[in-house]
Amino acid sequence: MAVGSLHHNGLFFRTLTEEQVQDIHRASCEILEQTGMVIHHEEAVELLRSAGAHVEAGNRVYFPTHLVEKAVASAPSRVTIYNRQGKPAMYLEGSKVYFGTGSDTLNYLDPVTGERRSWRQEDVAQAVRVVDYLPQIDFVMSMGLLSDVDRRMINREQYALMLQNSVKPQVVIAEDGDTLKDIIEMAAAARGGKDKLKQKPLFMLYTEPTSPLQQPRESTDKLLIAAEHGVPTNFACGGVAGASVPTTVGGALVQANAEALSGLVIHQLKAPGAPFIYGYGNSPMDMRTMQAVYGTPEAVMFQGGLVNLAQYYQLPSWGYAGCSNSKVTDEQAVMEATMFTLMGALQGCNMMHDVYYMEFGLTGSLEFLLINNEVIGRARRMLDGIATDRESLAVDAIKRVGPGGNFLGDEHTAKHFKENWLPELSDFNSYENWAALGSKTMAERAREKVIAIMQSHQPEPVSAEVQSRIAEILAQARVHVGAKE
Repeated sequence: MAVGSLHHNGLFFRTLTEEQVQDIHRASCEILEQTGMVIHHEEAVELLRSAGAHVEAGNRVYFPTHLVEKAVASAPSRVTIYNRQGKPAMYLEGSKVYFGTGSDTLNYLDPVTGERRSWRQEDVAQAVRVVDYLPQIDFVMSMGLLSDVDRRMINREQYALMLQNSVKPQVVIAEDGDTLKDIIEMAAAARGGKDKLKQKPLFMLYTEPTSPLQQPRESTDKLLIAAEHGVPTNFACGGVAGASVPTTVGGALVQANAEALSGLVIHQLKAPGAPFIYGYGNSPMDMRTMQAVYGTPEAVMFQGGLVNLAQYYQLPSWGYAGCSNSKVTDEQAVMEATMFTLMGALQGCNMMHDVYYMEFGLTGSLEFLLINNEVIGRARRMLDGIATDRESLAVDAIKRVGPGGNFLGDEHTAKHFKENWLPELSDFNSYENWAALGSKTMAERAREKVIAIMQSHQPEPVSAEVQSRIAEILAQARVHVGAKE
């Protein structure tokens, strides 16, 4: 398909040719066969050895290409994730796109005080409720790293807040296998049992290899647990180009692809047919500051490449959108986030996270989240494309109006004008009307709306029975890890 062509009646952007995709695939298989991966997990190593992989020095594993091909063939090409009500919320397939927030930012830009500070439990609860309200944000992550709970309980406490404060599906981070098991227990309580959770998954697990070419014990343990329980899983390299992956976009794609495929092989050996979402990230390193950065042209091209590879493998894809290196909600933040969001949508990346990230992912801003909600709405309208049925082409209306007329009073305008996209935050007033309304910037309007949502929106609550079960799971976990109340 050519760059800029129509795709499902909407715009679509292809980054790599079919030949380039095959070049990257072959190069990744060469790395897996000849360089291999160091895998710090005995069960995973034994699964690979039993399947025909060559193992040296206990955990250096060389993957024959037939294992990669078998894993790709066994993983489903379509994954559905459901909301807390048990309704399908995201169909991960083809070029359907969905957007969500990120996890574990260290700093919170408080919309009420303007202070940049650590996250507390009530902050995360309020932020998740804002996500629940916003129509263009499809899934929620944990938003911020809690500072007011025992560090060994952070991921569990975050998940409880996500589950209690939004009906939307989730993407979760788990510190280790035991944490993931407790998260599964909480989700199962909301779903009505583990069998029902497996049938209608409520969340996706996000776990990572360690670049270059290593699988740590904790990441691989979570990968295997997710496969066993049918939890949709993403095994995503978080590469830094020039540091942990090569500095060229092509080289970064080859290594990240090899690492993702290694996870896919183990995942499918554990449970053939278990749901797997393919993807990874790449933040080029600015060699002037030694800082990994978001949203550069190279990062956007890298994401386009991974989407084309996912389409080649017929797997759902995972990527980024709506994030920025800026420290405040300013022109740089909106420029970077808009480019990443629009290009991710045009590329057809199925799940894009980190919407609302600022300062390289160190800080989260709810005002920025609201602006991104509007950017996503604009992008989705563009994806709809142009209808060319007779009614949409307005042939009869043009004939009625004729030369020198106007369309304000025509029935065609009355019937269709509401189909045009309209903003909630962007200002379309004249200068005089804008000034009369207080001469507010978009960031100021976003701040006011965030505060209003925080004060008024109440998501559908979990039942008392589910609430009790969540409390029980958390209490047991605190005892297990020796955490203080």
